[in-house]
Amino acid sequence: MKKAQKQLLDFEVDKLTNSIENVITGDSFPTDVLPLTRVELKHITKKRGWNFDWKSEFLFPDRDVYKLTITNNVEIVQGLISLSVTPDNVYVHLLENAPFNIGRNKIYAGVAGNLMAFACKLSFKHGRDGFVSFRAKTRLIDYYIKSLGAIHFGGHLLVIQTDSALKLLDKYFKQ
Repeated sequence: MKKAQKQLLDFEVDKLTNSIENVITGDSFPTDVLPLTRVELKHITKKRGWNFDWKSEFLFPDRDVYKLTITNNVEIVQGLISLSVTPDNVYVHLLENAPFNIGRNKIYAGVAGNLMAFACKLSFKHGRDGFVSFRAKTRLIDYYIKSLGAIHFGGHLLVIQTDSALKLLDKYFKQ
């Protein structure tokens, strides 16, 4: 098995929505975050516009890969996240919007924010108090501080702490 590399993330938090939002109509759609299956990996390829090698990511034993879908439409993957539960937080290895949710002609906004909120939810579930960490490209550090309420811990490391995690949960996972 190949050695795991620390990936620098560069996802766009286009908008913090209540779920995901159709950019043309403004309609919101409830979402589910579910484990990605081996069978679904056949459709998650660079040939189909995905930027990362999700098949390789899926094989790391210490990582879990989840898909974001619209409720009752689990066949269409809106975005993916790879993460690990560590002793003190949830670490996000990769996060990617589906190819049709990137750029000017994207169909849905709010995908990346939704996935980061899920990471926060998982952190609370595992007793990590909402703490989520990830490594970001230098040019995006200030952007993630503003959009996600992350704190810069030096180098490329960013951490979402309890208060910011609660805000994301309130936005995406209202009970």
